[in-house]
Amino acid sequence: MSSTKRQLSLGLSIANLGYHYAAWRHPGVPADGNMDFRHFVHCAKLAERGLFDLIFLADSSAVRDLDRPAIARDMEHQIVKHEPTALLAALAAVTRHVGLVPTASATYNEPYNLTRTLCTLDHISGGRAGWNMVTGFSIDEARNFGLDKLHDSDTRHARAAEFAAVLRGLEDGGTLDHAGPHFRLRGSLDMAPGPQRRIPIFTAGTSDNAEELAARSADVVYGGQPTIETARAYYASVKGRLAKYGRSPDELKMMPGIMAFIGRTKQEAQDKFDRMQELIEPRLGLGLLTVSSFPDYTGYDLDGPVPELPMPGGRKSEFIDIALDKVRRENLSIRQLYELVSGGFWHLGVVGTPTMVADVMEEWFTTGAADGFNIQPPCIPVDAEDFVELVVPELQRRGLFRTRYEGNTLSDHLGLHQTQQRAMPLPMPAAGA
Repeated sequence: MSSTKRQLSLGLSIANLGYHYAAWRHPGVPADGNMDFRHFVHCAKLAERGLFDLIFLADSSAVRDLDRPAIARDMEHQIVKHEPTALLAALAAVTRHVGLVPTASATYNEPYNLTRTLCTLDHISGGRAGWNMVTGFSIDEARNFGLDKLHDSDTRHARAAEFAAVLRGLEDGGTLDHAGPHFRLRGSLDMAPGPQRRIPIFTAGTSDNAEELAARSADVVYGGQPTIETARAYYASVKGRLAKYGRSPDELKMMPGIMAFIGRTKQEAQDKFDRMQELIEPRLGLGLLTVSSFPDYTGYDLDGPVPELPMPGGRKSEFIDIALDKVRRENLSIRQLYELVSGGFWHLGVVGTPTMVADVMEEWFTTGAADGFNIQPPCIPVDAEDFVELVVPELQRRGLFRTRYEGNTLSDHLGLHQTQQRAMPLPMPAAGA
């Protein structure tokens, strides 16, 4: 951005049909849209009309949770999907400005092939490629690549740090002679450096390893904090690690997810939310509880109190603790619990008017909780259209968001400057790696 005033970065996550688990049942959503290229063309052009920095495609190379028969597979719209890099390469031909960020695993790819793929995307899009670097968390994905179990976190994150450093070395266009704990290669990329020279890397995660990887290797962090207090702590924690890698705080963008039900009145927004909750089939809701590591409540009275059952394998998470605390405080039923989980508010959730949504975003942006947001529409495209038509103008009115594209590349949109065109230090091997 050429403007000296700090402005929001916005991404639109267009994976699947939306972040509400019943999205495919909404009358404004194409139920078969996951495999329909026209659906993604519409969404990409919508993001560009809204002047978004980027579109984002989450991914895991697997049909997950195959060992859990309670999941209602016939009611899951996430079960089928395109490979994200190939899809975004096609979308590059029908867009001009918006950035294109696919997800690809550093655990199940090799640096040379992926760098070659991403640089090709950067060339054909005119400098709009990014990479969401993940390390994998699904046993089903591991099995698809010949493994019987997941690598431990230290190994996965050490491999990812080395992967990112090798990618940076290949991007420079010279001959790389690398021998490290996880990768060996000697050669150069068989193409000219991409228009950006340095493709922006996105990461996510709240573990100590994930935060350290973000501070070392990432340009953008896709955060997942549900409250402003936890978001500020996360923001400070990740940015506080940058100095040890010779980086300044403005070299890393924090872009938490936000899921908004938007209405011209508060009641209209609440009605939209309530209608979506009513579309959750009980079999889907119960299955989602098991996926989320809650006990299997099949056979219990859905409108009765949540029974005290042991957690599967003793597994608990911060989200489960928060949800179960709410269950106890408000005496929720099983139905109300799966509605809570199915509603999709894993990140920041807002039900309100454009002004209310913009108020929340502005507070997070101006008080050390966010540098921008990844918009997670409950239903795509209808809720994304609401955001573009109703919230974007309000953000522009406040001077928080651009009124036109001022650059050509994803790095331009994000304000990532040439001062970042430096070699990335190779990581030391992790203990036991």
